[in-house]
Amino acid sequence: MEKTVATLDEGTLCSSWNYCGQRLATGCVDGTLSIFDARDPASSSFTRTSKSRVHDAGIVKVVWIPPEYGDAVACLCEDGSLLLWEEVTEDGQALKWKLCKSFRSGSIRVLDVQFGVSSTSLKMVVAYSDGHVKVYELLDPLELKNWQLQAELQNVIDSVSMFGKASCLSASISWNPRIDESQELSFVVGFNSDNQQLNSSKVWEFDQAHQRWLPVAELALVDDKADQVFAVAWAPNIGRPYEVIAVATHKGITIWHLGMNPDVDGRLSLERVALLSGHNGEVWQMEWDMSGMTLASTGRDGSVRLWQSNLNGIWNQQAAFEPTS
Repeated sequence: MEKTVATLDEGTLCSSWNYCGQRLATGCVDGTLSIFDARDPASSSFTRTSKSRVHDAGIVKVVWIPPEYGDAVACLCEDGSLLLWEEVTEDGQALKWKLCKSFRSGSIRVLDVQFGVSSTSLKMVVAYSDGHVKVYELLDPLELKNWQLQAELQNVIDSVSMFGKASCLSASISWNPRIDESQELSFVVGFNSDNQQLNSSKVWEFDQAHQRWLPVAELALVDDKADQVFAVAWAPNIGRPYEVIAVATHKGITIWHLGMNPDVDGRLSLERVALLSGHNGEVWQMEWDMSGMTLASTGRDGSVRLWQSNLNGIWNQQAAFEPTS
């Protein structure tokens, strides 16, 4: 029997699930941010506990900040603004949502944002429409407004590459959801732009010894490096001797195995193990399950597809959910 878990407003464009707090955040075309909480976890039903207009433009992406840094969300808006909203209590009053930080650089738009946690701080990676990527750092977990710019880079393997101003329609970032604290921080980012060098997904790793971010892998075959990237997703690793990353381009979803031991040049080994096709049009979003074994994808065709690898390493579509209209 079908059961309604939560009722979303018409015009809802995005949602984000907070596994730790059993909370759902949604963004709407009218700039409204809504928060749903599980009043009775046993019933799996959610009630809207907050609804507020946070921006004039529509919210196209919502991302929860890691729960150890409080209850806060990042809202990416249609006009390229990035807003950080935090749930606070003031003067003994009830909890309410408050704007704690806004990012905007004139005509340059924010295209994507993701958070990562190190042993000492919270990191935030932001991709911009001019092709630049900025890494911000939060040293004080109690002050979400005090972000420091740690690094600014362009998504190219060759650090001496020179090119004119890029124009990017979209970008996708995914942090390595690492468990081992001994691992260096790393993330993957790809662009949909008019510049071939920026597009292909690159894996960036933090070099602790020299306090800098370095590109350690390019997730593309030689003939595919110019392809625009629509989505990337780094799988959780529960014991594999390699990492798994999914990259979506107009050719389909590519599954990559990424080695964990760098060569003499500091690069990581790569193997393309699958090219998945099934969507009619671009794939806009991909999510791994918590085991890193099942990949969910959705895109322009409105369908949701689930992909898995069998024991022989062969990837197949396990299920497809088509739109009703």
